[in-house]
Amino acid sequence: MAIAHPSPAASAQDDIGIRTITFDDLRIALRQGWDDFLDKRGDLIFLGFIYPVIVALAIMSASQMSILPLIFPLVAGAILLGPAFASGFYELARRREHGLDARWRHFLDVIRMPGGSALFDLTCVLALLFMAWMAAAWFIYHVTLENVPGSTSSPGSFLSALFGTSEGWQMILVGNLAGFCFALLTLAVGVVSFPMAVDKPVSWGVAMRTSFRVAWHNPVTVAAWGLMVVAMLFLGSLPALVGLAVVLPVLGYATWHLYTRAVVR
Repeated sequence: MAIAHPSPAASAQDDIGIRTITFDDLRIALRQGWDDFLDKRGDLIFLGFIYPVIVALAIMSASQMSILPLIFPLVAGAILLGPAFASGFYELARRREHGLDARWRHFLDVIRMPGGSALFDLTCVLALLFMAWMAAAWFIYHVTLENVPGSTSSPGSFLSALFGTSEGWQMILVGNLAGFCFALLTLAVGVVSFPMAVDKPVSWGVAMRTSFRVAWHNPVTVAAWGLMVVAMLFLGSLPALVGLAVVLPVLGYATWHLYTRAVVR
């Protein structure tokens, strides 16, 4: 079993110690997240459908041909809001850790907790990142594929222009690079900030700075965690998004346990 070692010194600015985390810590966090999901959580499975339904509604609203190029950025960008949607799972994992009642009725307790205002502020930060990503995606489309005549006249013509023209490949390459940068920033912002706001009454600034410090101190491990999250979300979305009903709760619980291993409480 991996042992998380404290960093040499906590920041004098927020006085919260962080630890070095390893790949073993990621494995243990995922295993504990799965244990949480299995422990009297059968009645919670429907909560995992909330996020897929939101994504599905977003896809439907984006199915108009005028914004067809934004369907993929919209779905991919929804991942940026994942840490906020998972806050209820953090609370359930926290309650189970302390031997408290952890039934689904406590999922929304985070709204009434002392850290509720910090959660709201952190959610606003993620919402701003999401809007910035959508603006960037639209700009990239505007300077690349929009110049191809008839590219959005139908889904078939759009796909043909996307994969069959140089402008389409420019959009793919630049868009993926921009998306990667937004994903890294979101990962640094949210890797431990939301669980911390659930765990203790801290300001959103302290929670976000601590999250950045964890990411800076453990760049490889945190990047690996981000790749694991994306891979699990991708696999969970393949069967018509149904698999997310399991993947989302497990990732929520696992993120809580990763927080407990990365931050001195």
